[in-house]
Amino acid sequence: MNRRHPIEQFRVDDHGALVRTRVSADGHGYQHRCSLDTLQAVAHHFDGRDSDQRTLNQIAGAERVAWTQAAVALAFLKERGIVERRGDSNHAASPDCYLDAMTEYHALREKGPEPADAG
Repeated sequence: MNRRHPIEQFRVDDHGALVRTRVSADGHGYQHRCSLDTLQAVAHHFDGRDSDQRTLNQIAGAERVAWTQAAVALAFLKERGIVERRGDSNHAASPDCYLDAMTEYHALREKGPEPADAG
C-alpha cells in the first residue's frame, strides 16, 4: 500500500505573514497564518530560557498571542531547527533563537514559495 505522508510547507504572503500549509495523508488541507509580530514574540520567548520548559499554551499565554498564530510560529521554529521538542516541552536548540528565526523568515520571504510537490 502506498501511503502518503502529511505535507507541510511554509511561505511568507504579500502582507508579510508567515503561512503554514498542511495537507494530511488523506488529502485534506488547511492554512494558518502568523503575523511577523507573533513570530518575533515567540522567538524572543526562547532567548535566554533554554532550561525552561515551554508548552504551546504557556508560550501563547505568556506572549499574549493567539494560540493558532503561536502554533504556526512554533512549527516554523521547529522545522528550521531553532527549537526542538524534548518530552512534552519545547527548548531552544540555538543560543539566539530570535536572530536565527529572523534570518530564516527573511530568507523564506526573499526566496518565495516552495514549488508544489509533484509526488
